[in-house]
Amino acid sequence: MSLRFARWAACACLPLTLAGCGGAVRVDPPAPEGVAAAACKALGERLPRALDGLERVESSPASPYVAVWGEARIALRCGVPRPATMTATEQVPEIDGVAWFNDPVRPALFTAVGREAYVEVTISREHTPQDVLVDLAPPIKAALPQTG
Repeated sequence: MSLRFARWAACACLPLTLAGCGGAVRVDPPAPEGVAAAACKALGERLPRALDGLERVESSPASPYVAVWGEARIALRCGVPRPATMTATEQVPEIDGVAWFNDPVRPALFTAVGREAYVEVTISREHTPQDVLVDLAPPIKAALPQTG
């Protein structure tokens, strides 16, 4: 496990906000195209209704590329751009067959890499990133084939 996983407690800057108690959570959806869009739609159909003890909630605007659990305690966006801070030779840890880049600038942000689409997951400090990423590995592996 990387030291980056230990730095998850800081605040992430993912563009999401609460729309109000009990309302939909505002998350800016990505706009994947082609193969990535199809793979992200397939991922959305496989994601769990509950994740690390949190129920999935609605996001606004509604998007097949976004999933939110527990009023933005955990948020997933599929089809995002390659992480800007990830170098070409970056060594990334693998959890249950999925490689995760942990952004050093935004330690609560993890991006699944080496797949048909990049999947960005923001995890609040109340949750252990490794637990969440282990639970997301099966649907990611099933929907998003690895790239060469």
